[in-house]
Amino acid sequence: MIRIEQLKLPISHTKEDLLGKIAGTLRVKSGEILGYRIRKESIDARKKDRIAFVYTVDVEVRQEAAVLRRARGGHVSLAKDVPYQFPPEGEAKLRHPPVVIGAGPAGLFCAYLLAEHGYAPIVVERGKPVEERTEDVARFWAGGKLDPGSNVQFGEGGAGAFSDGKLNTLVKDAKGRNRKALEILIRHGAPEAIGYQGKPHIGTDVLKRVVADMRRQIEEWGGTYRFGTCVEKMRFSGGSLEALACRDLATGERAVLETELAVLAIGHSARDTFQMLLEEGFWMEAKPFAVGLRVEHPQAAVNEAQYGADAARKLPAASYKLTANLGNGRGVYSFCMCPGGYVVDASSEAGRLAVNGMSYSGRDGANANSAIIVTVSPEDFGASGPLSGVAFQRRLEEKAYRLGNGKIPQQLFGDFENGRATARYGGFPSAVKGQSAFGALHELFSTEIRDSFCAGMHEFSKKIRGFDRKDAILSGVESRTSSPVRIPRDEFFESSKKGVYPCGEGAGYAGGILSAAMDGMKVAEAIARKYRSREG
Repeated sequence: MIRIEQLKLPISHTKEDLLGKIAGTLRVKSGEILGYRIRKESIDARKKDRIAFVYTVDVEVRQEAAVLRRARGGHVSLAKDVPYQFPPEGEAKLRHPPVVIGAGPAGLFCAYLLAEHGYAPIVVERGKPVEERTEDVARFWAGGKLDPGSNVQFGEGGAGAFSDGKLNTLVKDAKGRNRKALEILIRHGAPEAIGYQGKPHIGTDVLKRVVADMRRQIEEWGGTYRFGTCVEKMRFSGGSLEALACRDLATGERAVLETELAVLAIGHSARDTFQMLLEEGFWMEAKPFAVGLRVEHPQAAVNEAQYGADAARKLPAASYKLTANLGNGRGVYSFCMCPGGYVVDASSEAGRLAVNGMSYSGRDGANANSAIIVTVSPEDFGASGPLSGVAFQRRLEEKAYRLGNGKIPQQLFGDFENGRATARYGGFPSAVKGQSAFGALHELFSTEIRDSFCAGMHEFSKKIRGFDRKDAILSGVESRTSSPVRIPRDEFFESSKKGVYPCGEGAGYAGGILSAAMDGMKVAEAIARKYRSREG
């Protein structure tokens, strides 16, 4: 196959135009092209008068060598892909099935590969299957009581199941894990376009169906699930894992699950599990993260700012990624941008409130939203110790809960900056899943964090016109951007306690759906290199 990169076509191009561009680049007739496959598609909107689609394509032709010699430009080469390879299994024997704690992206992909290769994992998840979880979340958003075991943070699919389903990652991938993960998602119902989009996304509506289908496949391969089950304690013998003490959250019944191998794919909100691990003597450390507010703008305004008025009517909902480094040493950046999306109540603890963003696959909502967040470090936490960041998050969430009287507190940016109350929305209403009320968000943070947030908003307006408009809607608090804890692991992916493998976002090794999935794959590979499969 011949690979062509940087193929640019106008936004109104057709398939025939793309085929003609390929033929012209290779200096062949269109009829000589046996087939082609799009490997990457993105939009170049840097120049509003020349917005273009940019493609990387793999092309099949006869006499490849001769075609390569006469092809135009420096963006033509032989396609060289690294196929994903699961390692050969090791020699150590497992007396019991491996246990994967957590069914978010890291745990799901770890369990998937283990099950596929005969390790028959047991997946322990405190929340419910994604179908039941969806009903619990909808009931809560409609004003019902929060279920601390089944919400936006906890349950099958993890926090990523109620997000935009973004699948782009900055993780370097020399082993083909990225493409393998996308192929698995496509196999279980995700659109094929995620395999080549420059910024792939699934959408929470489709992602939930994919997660359920992957679970069914894991079960067909011999894996099992234990939903509504929380790991409360670990038992060790000679420094190595021996068993897990579990509790059924519905019945309160306790049981011992014997295993010498557990994957800690617990997610960034498993605060009680962090506490348990600390009491068990695990090596843990507080890590920097970021906090801030969700910011809403009309999607049409973002489209026009990014594309221009004419192109905005022809292109998908626009996204953005914004960063600023301030003179006070703080970083401010956008996070989890949701085109055509909704602000959602992502709380998981009674008396505490956190928000997140979510889009459906169509990204056709009226508003764009993203978290605008300010970096914080252990020096900001007001205490020391591995869980000082957790305590910092909880204080912010308790204050947010009070500011909104249990509902999502909202404030217009102009009022936030000037320290005054908001009485009504400005030029557009909020798109929110959950109950909301106006509240004094300007009282939420320290003066330095608040001023840094405002400085970032003004800085971003230099890149996206009107970003700092006075009626931009703020919602708080965005506190779950990443894990406040890191659980160190060695070169074999094991923690300070043998047999326990920290994995994914909660352990401090990922920052999104795809990076968490890839980390889960790495841990499955590490287990396979050491142990024989249950079938071996």
